[in-house]
Amino acid sequence: MNPVLLALVIHFGLLSLLAFGGAGALTPEIHRVVVEQQGWLTERQFVDYFAIAQAAPGPNVLFITLIGWHVAGVVGALAATLAMCLPGAAFTWVIAGLWQRFRDHPLRQRIQQGIAPLTVGLVCCTAWVMIRLADHHWLAGGLTLAAALVSWRTRFNPLWLLAAGAVLGAAGYV
Repeated sequence: MNPVLLALVIHFGLLSLLAFGGAGALTPEIHRVVVEQQGWLTERQFVDYFAIAQAAPGPNVLFITLIGWHVAGVVGALAATLAMCLPGAAFTWVIAGLWQRFRDHPLRQRIQQGIAPLTVGLVCCTAWVMIRLADHHWLAGGLTLAAALVSWRTRFNPLWLLAAGAVLGAAGYV
């Protein structure tokens, strides 16, 4: 097997077992491996692939598919996607039976309470990495901050903020 393809499968296979909150929640670690450690993508490519996957209909794991495609073509796309999905799915299948059997056990409640903040923390780290990589202008940073605050504190539809960002980007301001 191609050593790059093998490394891709190993990295994403191991990460799939940590994907609390989905593949998007692992973005900081994926960035570290793919950009900083392996050098498979530039920071710009990483941000672009993330944005394309988020804009496309379908699951967040499309991000992994794009990385695999970039690194090793169609075979890489399939290998990376399967490596990210299969180990985590198998683990979930095994745990689901135990999870249901011990639904009233106090330890299960504690584990569930511990996983929730872990997931929130992973998603916040993802947001931080993407802000750091994508916002290179003070106006873009301000728009990101405004979008976060408005989304958190109001019921205003965030698509309007996304549209504002698109208009500013098309006008060359961000």
